[in-house]
Amino acid sequence: MRIFILFAMVFLLASAPGFAQAIHGGDHITLPDPPAVDAKPVTDNYFGAKIVDNYRWLEDARSPETRAFIDAENAYTNDYLQQAHIRSQIADDLDPLIDVTYTTAPIERGGNYFFRRRLAGEGQFSIYMRHGWTGKDQRIIDPAVLSRNPDTSVAVEDVSHDGLLMAYSVKEGGADETTIHFYDVQTHKTLEDTLPSARYFSISFAPDKASVYYARSDKRGTLLYQHVLGTLNSRDTLIFGNDFRGEPLGPNDLFFASITEDNRYMVIEIDRGVPPQRVDIVYRDLTKPGSFFNVLVWGIDSRFSAIYARGAWYVKTDYKSPMGRILKADPGIMPEAWQTIVPEGKNVIEDWTIVGGKVFVNYLADVKTETDAYALDGKPIGHIEYSGIGSATVMEGRPTDRYGFYRFESYIVPPTLYRYDTETGKSEIFFQPKIPFDSAQYEMKQVFYKSKDGTEIPMYIVGKKGLKQDGAERLLMTGYGGFNVSITPQFNPEWAWWLEQGGWFAVPNLRGGGEFGEQWHEAGMFEKKQNVFDDWFAAARYLIDNRYTSPVHFAIIGRSNGGLLMGASITQDPELFGAVLCGYPLLDMLRYQKFEVGYFWTTEYGSSDNEKQFPYLLKYSPYQNVTPRSDYPAVMFFTGDSDTRVDPLHARKMTALLQAASKSGRPVLLHYSTAGGHSAGVSVDQQIQDTTDELTFLWTETGQSSAHR
Repeated sequence: MRIFILFAMVFLLASAPGFAQAIHGGDHITLPDPPAVDAKPVTDNYFGAKIVDNYRWLEDARSPETRAFIDAENAYTNDYLQQAHIRSQIADDLDPLIDVTYTTAPIERGGNYFFRRRLAGEGQFSIYMRHGWTGKDQRIIDPAVLSRNPDTSVAVEDVSHDGLLMAYSVKEGGADETTIHFYDVQTHKTLEDTLPSARYFSISFAPDKASVYYARSDKRGTLLYQHVLGTLNSRDTLIFGNDFRGEPLGPNDLFFASITEDNRYMVIEIDRGVPPQRVDIVYRDLTKPGSFFNVLVWGIDSRFSAIYARGAWYVKTDYKSPMGRILKADPGIMPEAWQTIVPEGKNVIEDWTIVGGKVFVNYLADVKTETDAYALDGKPIGHIEYSGIGSATVMEGRPTDRYGFYRFESYIVPPTLYRYDTETGKSEIFFQPKIPFDSAQYEMKQVFYKSKDGTEIPMYIVGKKGLKQDGAERLLMTGYGGFNVSITPQFNPEWAWWLEQGGWFAVPNLRGGGEFGEQWHEAGMFEKKQNVFDDWFAAARYLIDNRYTSPVHFAIIGRSNGGLLMGASITQDPELFGAVLCGYPLLDMLRYQKFEVGYFWTTEYGSSDNEKQFPYLLKYSPYQNVTPRSDYPAVMFFTGDSDTRVDPLHARKMTALLQAASKSGRPVLLHYSTAGGHSAGVSVDQQIQDTTDELTFLWTETGQSSAHR
C-alpha cells in the first residue's frame, strides 16, 4: 500500500502544471518550470533576411535585469545539483585525482632553473627556482601571499639571459588579462615596475636587462613596446605596430616578439587572424642601434615559424607542403630557393624545436605522437621511444642546451615529465605525479569510421577491460574540430572519473583540426563547417550501432569551439544524445564577431557582415536554429563572468531560448560562475567543484531508462 501511495505521489508531481521531474540513477530530482524570462524581440536585417532575436537584452552583462536572470538561473541549477545524491561522492572521488603535486618543465638561464609547482593541498601553482641542477628548490612567488583571492594564479613569462631577472604574470580567475611583474633573483624582491592588466602576447628581456619588450593587444590591434625598468609606463616606446612598410596592421594581426639565444636579433611573428591564414616574420639586429626591421618572410598565404640557431635561420612551414616541412632559410631569397632540412612526409609535423644543436620533430601518425631527431643539415640521428600510444609535448629547451624536457601521457596514462640528454639520447623521469589511477585496468583502442561524405575519421574509444558492449552502458564523448587544433590523447581527471565508474569514453578526431595537415583543417572551415558536425554525428551513430551505448545513456561535452559543436548537436541531431554539457560556447554565430575577441576568428568561421558568408552561418548557427516545442536532451550551459574570450552572452541567450522551446521535460540549466573563465587559473577547490557539477549532471541524466525519456 505504501509503495502504491508513493508511486501515486510521484505521478502527480510529474503531471502537475509547473513542474518537471527526472528520476535518474537512483536520484529523485523534482524541478519547477525554469525561471520566467521575458522575450523582447529585436529584428535585424541581413541582406534582406529578417532575423528576430528575443533575448538581445541578455547581451548586456551589467544590467540589473541580466544579473537578476543569472541569479535566478544559478538558483535553479543549484536546486537541481543539491538533489543529486551522487554529487558528494563525485567530489570525494575527484579530490585525490586533482589535488596532487604537479611540477612543470623548468626554464634554465645562467645556471638557474625556474619552474612552477603546486603541492597537494595547495590551491594554486607557485613559482620556484633552484641554483644549479642539484640545488635546493626555493619558492619565490606564492600567489597566496600576493592575494587573498584563491583564484589568483601566477606564471613565468620570461627570464633574462643571465638568470637574474624574471618576468611573471598575475591573473584573477579565468580571464585572459594579466598584470606583469619583475623579480630580482639577487635581492629576492619584486621590482616596483608593473605592466597593467591587459592581454599580453609576449614578454622579452632586452639583452642589457635594462629594459623589457612587451606585445599587448586590444581592439586597436597589437603593439610592441619597450619599457625601461625603473621608469614610468607612460614613457614606454612604441617599437612595432600599426603598419609595416606601408601595409597597415589591424585588430586581427596578432604578433609576439622574442630574442634569439645569442641576444643578437629580435624576431617578430605576425599571425593574420586566429588561426592565421598567413604568418609573416620580421627581425631586427639589436647589435645595431636604430636599425630597421628586415624581412624573413612576408606576404605569403601560408604559415611559418622560425628558430635562429648557430648563426642560421630554420623555418617550419606548410607553404607548398600541407603536412609541413623544415627549411634552412636565407633572408635574401624567396622560400622556393631555401634548403630543405626535413622534407614533407605522410605524417603531419605537429611541432618542432631545436635543442642541443638538434632538430626535434613531433609527428602525428594517425593521432599518435612520434618524435624524430635530425642534425642541422637534415641527417636523421635518432628517435624517441615512448612507453605506449599517447601524446608527447615537443622538446623544451634552447638550441645550446644539452638537456631538454618533454611530457608524455594518454587518456589512461597520467602525465610524466622527462629530462632528455641530447648527447646520449637517454630519457629519465624528472617528475611523475602520484595520481591514484590504475592504468592497467583500462584499454584504449582506435577505430576508423566513415562520415556522411565517405571521409574516414579516426576515433579513440576507452574503457575498462572487459566492459560490455550491450548498449546499456553510459558513454561520454568529447570533440573540438577547429582552428587547426589537434586533439591528442591526454590525461584528464574528469575522463578518469568517468572511466572508473565503468563508463565508456570516446574522442573522434574531426575535420577542422590539424591531425592530418592543413587540408584536414580547411575541410572544416568557413562554408565547410558542416563537415565537422557530420563527422561528429557519424561518430555517435558508430558508437550506438556497435552497442557501446544508446542515446539515453549518451553524454557529450565540449567547450569553446567545442561548445559550438554541442550547440549544433542540440539543434541538428538532438535525438542522438541524453545529456549535453556546453561549456564557454559560441552559439550566436551571426553576432559572435561583435564581442570580446570574436573578430579574431573571422579567419576560421567567416562573418555575417559578409553577404556571401551570412547564409552558411545562418544555416548552422545554433541560436538561430532552435525549434519551438521540440524534444531536446538535457543540457547544462557552463560559463562565467571571467570569460573574456568567448562572451558569456552566448550561454545566457541560448539558455533562455532553449528553456522556452524544449517540451521534452528534460532540464535546461545554466551554470554561471563569477570567477570562472576561458583560461586556466581558478583554484583547485573551484576546479573540483566545477568538475563535480559537470559530472553530476552528465552521470545523472544518462542513468535513466528509456521509459523516462
